[in-house]
Amino acid sequence: MENHVMNTYSRYDLTFVSGSGVWLKDIKGDEYMDFVSGIAVNCLGHAAPQIVETISKQAAALMHVSNLYWNDRQIELANRLSAASGMDRVFFCNSGTEANETALKIARRYGKDKGGAEKCRIICMKDSFHGRSMGALSVTGQEKYRENFRPLLGEIYDAEFNNLASVESLMDNNVCAVIVEPVQGESGILPADPGFLKGLRDLCDKHDAVLIFDEVQCGMGRSGKLFAYQKTGVTPDICTAAKALGAGFPIGAAMANDRVSEHFVPGDHGSTFGGNPLACACGITVMKELIDNDLLANVNEMSEYLFGRLNGLAEKYDKIKLVRGVGLLVGVMMADGFKTPVINKAIEHKLLLAGAGNEVVRFLPPLNVTKEEIDIAVDRFEAAVKEL
Repeated sequence: MENHVMNTYSRYDLTFVSGSGVWLKDIKGDEYMDFVSGIAVNCLGHAAPQIVETISKQAAALMHVSNLYWNDRQIELANRLSAASGMDRVFFCNSGTEANETALKIARRYGKDKGGAEKCRIICMKDSFHGRSMGALSVTGQEKYRENFRPLLGEIYDAEFNNLASVESLMDNNVCAVIVEPVQGESGILPADPGFLKGLRDLCDKHDAVLIFDEVQCGMGRSGKLFAYQKTGVTPDICTAAKALGAGFPIGAAMANDRVSEHFVPGDHGSTFGGNPLACACGITVMKELIDNDLLANVNEMSEYLFGRLNGLAEKYDKIKLVRGVGLLVGVMMADGFKTPVINKAIEHKLLLAGAGNEVVRFLPPLNVTKEEIDIAVDRFEAAVKEL
């Protein structure tokens, strides 16, 4: 088959045509257990009945109307997110990258209003990942992503994750924002220390800067709370979300408190598709599952079980160095040189896993995963480790 897709991904030689729950079927009819979940997107599994019904009903009513007008789905989702997050205002877009772009623009606008043109500096963390557009890439603290696209945004400074002194050394009254992931995802599933986040909050308060938490991957229930920061007792000024917010349908959101959001006015930002009724309807369904139907309880129960099973393997095999993460965002660090081979071997056992950072294998099951499904996945992972 001729393929005209642009060559920007190193893909596995797998083509999937259908899915159900935690299972995917490829073009040959083979079934795979999916513990990647579209990289933490398919929080209710594939072809989730709730999402299928939501899309069908909403598509038959209203899919898109533009932000020249209000739509009821957007208002309801914004209200639900605000109530559950403690934020006051929501801007809807289509992805995590766009949500982070929005957060950076709010911060720059806030800084200009409060301190003039010089209050524009942004501090990000080394090894972070915030997206691939030019703004989000500028605050992604990994040179391998940045190097071929310089010059990027100016006045960006890299601090060390979980090292408050390194942030403090960069802070002054010309800093308009600090952006951080409460759990660094792409660099290896590294949770932030609560004391580090508290220190960032204090520094931002002292210098009148905006504290941004990127919860694109660790948010929307993946940590066992709706947002990972709710486990730390530290509240940001802006929190970004995407991925699981639509359970497979593209949607992103930047949530902000009134202190910073009031500086964003008509004409400052926009998104043609952002907040369309179809995407927001999917977000409402996800919120109902997480909050109203208490799917978060399953996340916490299954997290404890999955960590238990994986730690058991770590005691058994010296090629497994450690298991870390929160909720159902789990990283297994392998011995040097074993990450890629074990992911490839797992595929042979019909188990899909993702890599992250140096030698870390990510387990990202749907949030409604069962113990029986975890057992199958861990048994297949163990078989792959054994063969290596």
